[in-house]
Amino acid sequence: LAFGCPGVLAVLGLEAAAPGECELTRLLQDKLQYEMRLQYMKHYFPIDYMVQVQYEEVLRPSNITRLRNRTVSEVSLRYLWFHISSQAVLRIREVLPEKHPSWKYTQELCRLFDALGKEYSKYQQTDVEAVVADLVKLVHSAGAESRSKAVRPKALLDNCLKVMRMLYGVPCEWGPG
Repeated sequence: LAFGCPGVLAVLGLEAAAPGECELTRLLQDKLQYEMRLQYMKHYFPIDYMVQVQYEEVLRPSNITRLRNRTVSEVSLRYLWFHISSQAVLRIREVLPEKHPSWKYTQELCRLFDALGKEYSKYQQTDVEAVVADLVKLVHSAGAESRSKAVRPKALLDNCLKVMRMLYGVPCEWGPG
């Protein structure tokens, strides 16, 4: 929170994505364009640079498909995506000195995640399914570093974008791409 990034925010929402959610995720999609991810998360880092993250902090499209097959609600999946993706940005940000060329870029991503967290808070609380609530607790728990892995910063944001498109593309009526 000292950096203006989201901490543990209760994400509340409806089954359908709200207009504010759609607007903010569309802005996030713009910020996560391939060229920007390549420049800020690969070119500005040393070759093969890795960030240590918890095993649960890597959210891939296959994880979402597996959870959907277990009939986890879209609201719960967006809740999970929000927490894991905002945490991924924090993990990247933790390794950056303020004068790093990627600092302002990650700051902009943090602002969008903050706004998205505020957007969710406007709705009635929806029960998040236990499997997702447990994953979110794991992501935010101290001492879970024993289950850590090294991941490239760009890979974290690649996954963030792919999963965001899976979860918001249809309800927000995004075109292909």
